[in-house]
Amino acid sequence: MNVNEMKGKTVGELNDELKGLLQEQFNLRMQKGTGQMTNVNELRRVRRDIARIKTIMTQKSSEGNAA
Repeated sequence: MNVNEMKGKTVGELNDELKGLLQEQFNLRMQKGTGQMTNVNELRRVRRDIARIKTIMTQKSSEGNAA
């Protein structure tokens, strides 16, 4: 997902996206553990998307506190 798309979303939408990514990360970790993982780069992409969403959520909360 693009960073500009993430910035346009509300905090509630970001929370929903974060929950989905955390579930996807769990599933990928289970696939890796059982040796069924086909695309090893997918885990890295999901982990970075989670970090991006958390960063944007922190920025949005600090903007709300500053205003």
